[in-house]
Amino acid sequence: MSLDFHALAAEFGTPLYVYDGDVLLDDFSTLRALAPEPLEIFYSLKANPNITVFDLLRRAGARAEVSSLAELRTVLKAGAAPENIIFLGPGKNEAELTACLDAGVYAIVAESFEELELIDELTEESGRRQRVLLRINPARPPSAARLTMGGKPRQFGVDEELVLSSGSRLREFTHACVRGVHAYLGTRILDAKAVADNTRYVLDLALRVAESTGIPLDAVDIGGGLGVPYFENETELDVEQLGVELDQAVDTFRSMRPNTRLIMEAGRFPTARCGTYLVSVRSVKRSLGEDFAITDGGTHQHMAAVGVGSFVKRNFPVALLSRETDEPTGPWHLTGPLCTPNDVIAKNAQLPPLRKGDLVGVLMSGAYGPTASPGLFLGHGHPAEVVVLGGVPRLVRDRDTVDDVLARQILCEFPDTTPNGK
Repeated sequence: MSLDFHALAAEFGTPLYVYDGDVLLDDFSTLRALAPEPLEIFYSLKANPNITVFDLLRRAGARAEVSSLAELRTVLKAGAAPENIIFLGPGKNEAELTACLDAGVYAIVAESFEELELIDELTEESGRRQRVLLRINPARPPSAARLTMGGKPRQFGVDEELVLSSGSRLREFTHACVRGVHAYLGTRILDAKAVADNTRYVLDLALRVAESTGIPLDAVDIGGGLGVPYFENETELDVEQLGVELDQAVDTFRSMRPNTRLIMEAGRFPTARCGTYLVSVRSVKRSLGEDFAITDGGTHQHMAAVGVGSFVKRNFPVALLSRETDEPTGPWHLTGPLCTPNDVIAKNAQLPPLRKGDLVGVLMSGAYGPTASPGLFLGHGHPAEVVVLGGVPRLVRDRDTVDDVLARQILCEFPDTTPNGK
């Protein structure tokens, strides 16, 4: 179903994040249908923490992987069952850990032995017991990852060799019960065989950890890292091949550990394709032989579009969405309202001649949009967000107003500090 971007802009204004709910559910259903049945899909809220986006995925069968108190409260408010929630991330504070204990989440993922000790202390004080998965930094780097999360010096997890040589240490905690492992090797992987190879490695690592430390394996979180093609010369992840490869890896593991819960995280894969960052052209100009379209959106609301985390800055796909034209395309720089030359959301993008009032969409923008952007730069705040499902648009996040941006600031009065009181 094609979206009426003109109508959306007229009703909700721009800049605007538009999420096509039908595409969102189709992509999640594709993944769920092709993944092995024992492999549970935990949606990573960091990709897009909007409560309505999560609720649609939850209703389709997604579990929840959260990394902050706000994300935990989001999924609980949306109706996620505690037994389908895991909490991970380095540097957790006591308030977050206590909230996990109070909610009764399935597992907290511990990133260090020190964090295990803290979880144990808090759990003992509360009179509870809490299942914990230990995050391991694998000795082997990932295959085909655009962003490496493990296999190198990282703030995530405990190095593999330290875990394997820890002896009975993991069984000495009385209230933080280590009952499995977690490993996340890398992300933005577009090679099905590489995903399967990483999965086999993590599953084998879990067996080696269980054997060397004596911990049970209630659950193994294999991470995920499923990518989507943003840039030229990138190909789609072959999900059918992925399903076949994962079936083989999971079947081998399940033959030895039939009762272990298997978790795969997915954030970017189900959400990226559904999103469009819709901006309006405020003016056009030519500077030293190059064409610029200055829009009402920018990198403060879509930092991912400028290639953060990449050595090579490449454009997300962009398109003129307000009108059809047969005019030839040419290179355009799409910029925003920020007072920095770095506020370029697309460079030399092939577009037809643009004019004031045109609507341009940055496609593939459903993941790591507002959540990964410095929304307060110049005080612009976050854009509105809309979900369109079955052709019906619904506002799922209000646009920040100037009052919203200023509301948290406090004007303090200090003694006169001007020279000589002048």
